[in-house]
Amino acid sequence: MASSLSLCFSLLYMASSLCSTFSPHPSTAQATNTRKTRTSLIIRCGPRNNRGPLVKGRVLSTEAIQAVQSLKRAHRGDQSKLNDVLSETLPRLIKADLIAAFNELRRQDHADLALKVFSVVRSENWYQTNLGIYADLVLALGKKGMMEDIDRLILDLEREGTIPCDDKGLGRLVKALITTERTESTVRIYNLMKRSGWGSTFPSYYYVANVLSKGLRRLGEETIAEEIDAEFGWSCGRLGEYEVLKDLKCKTNGSSI
Repeated sequence: MASSLSLCFSLLYMASSLCSTFSPHPSTAQATNTRKTRTSLIIRCGPRNNRGPLVKGRVLSTEAIQAVQSLKRAHRGDQSKLNDVLSETLPRLIKADLIAAFNELRRQDHADLALKVFSVVRSENWYQTNLGIYADLVLALGKKGMMEDIDRLILDLEREGTIPCDDKGLGRLVKALITTERTESTVRIYNLMKRSGWGSTFPSYYYVANVLSKGLRRLGEETIAEEIDAEFGWSCGRLGEYEVLKDLKCKTNGSSI
């Protein structure tokens, strides 16, 4: 009986030894699982330049995007194709899409194409002089060094006879011409402003008169700058005094005029 029990214990001991020998070690199993784990790396490609992509929807419609792309393709190829786009494709666009195409080309630094599109805009029946658009185009042309095109643009504006002196873009246009240092064009705009009633029919705003006077002095036109100071100095001074009084009242009463 005792020998039988001893034999059973021996068999059990051998079996447990065999199990411990062939069972995988915890560290070995963990290493195997680690090797099987795959790491995914996400690579995001950024834009190739500082210009944002064409935006479809509220800013640019499909028609405007296609017009911009057609203009750029034609500009790189045959000049006759470019003329076809300008004379056939663009006139079919509605006002909002035509203006959007112009702004997009200007934003992409295609000032030469934007200038051609603006010629189409001016030929439309709904076109009315917008000095803000002129100011944007002057800055775009100046950025590309197209100074002679700026002068021709102002000559075309002068041929319209008069300009809206109450347009908020007037000050922007004057400032753009001074920034690009187009002395002759700045003087042309000043004379056009006077013919259009600026200072008599329309009030001579302090900001515009001040920008003109300082800018013309910087461009070497002392005589015209002194003329502006002499002719509009009183109204400019009164307007400046009014602005000071307005600020004082706002600070005192906490209200605005």
